[in-house]
Amino acid sequence: MITKLGFLLALAREQHFGRAAEACHVTQPTLSAGLKQLETELGVLLVQRGSRYQGLTPEGERVLAWARRMVGDERAMRQELDAMRRGLVGHIKIAAIPTALPMVQLLTTPYRALYPDVHFTILSSNSIEVLRHLENLEIDAGLTYIDNEPLGKVTVVPLYRERYRLLTAPNAPLGDRREVSWAEVGRLPLCLLTPDMQNRRIIDRLLKAAGTVAEPTLESNSMIALFAHVRTGKWASVMPAKLASTLGLPDVVRSIPIVEPDAAHTIGLVVPHRDPLTPLTAALVRQAEIIAPSIAEDD
Repeated sequence: MITKLGFLLALAREQHFGRAAEACHVTQPTLSAGLKQLETELGVLLVQRGSRYQGLTPEGERVLAWARRMVGDERAMRQELDAMRRGLVGHIKIAAIPTALPMVQLLTTPYRALYPDVHFTILSSNSIEVLRHLENLEIDAGLTYIDNEPLGKVTVVPLYRERYRLLTAPNAPLGDRREVSWAEVGRLPLCLLTPDMQNRRIIDRLLKAAGTVAEPTLESNSMIALFAHVRTGKWASVMPAKLASTLGLPDVVRSIPIVEPDAAHTIGLVVPHRDPLTPLTAALVRQAEIIAPSIAEDD
């Protein structure tokens, strides 16, 4: 049954029979037959069928919730048994919001020193995608905001506070200031993340509270793209202080604190709300708890 529940998870995620079959490494007829067998075993219709995928039935949605739990528990059991035989080995997938991507190495580097046979995949995702990936068992952990928008049912380890800076050229408007207000920042032509990013929604809200509205001259879903423009000395942006210091500032760019208010939001590690966690994820949580105090000292 676990394999068939995996088919249901893939179909709900991909919303397409062909892509779901490809994700499960089976043919489409095999996936369809497995889902029909699952419906027969449970005695309910799970999938609304037509010429194409039309969604899950209400019963299918309930089974999907159980499938996530059961497939996750089965994976955790297999990983724990494997760890008992061979030690901690395997593969961890972590999704991080763009502003937190440079901070992932603070987790992965000491983790790999302890467990050199563990491999990593790091994905850039917006905050909504991070939570969706977790729910669909596509990743093991995420780095995202934990105090701004609803998280759902996850386990959280707070890591650090994200504070904001104006990055601009010394000879640009406001470039010679020791600090600036959000109202002043709102009057500048900025390059910012796209509106689907929570960092952008935070900045928009802060500017609105200051009586102004962002009118970016450039938008991107990549902090690297924004930072590359700022490094030319011809663009300005609002970025987290930790991100700016991690990427390194050239002489043509100043990092100026934004006050009135001195806003901050907490970035944390989020993992599935499951007991027990998989051994790989549990070790990542322990690592996060160890490093959190040292990161927070820099706030």
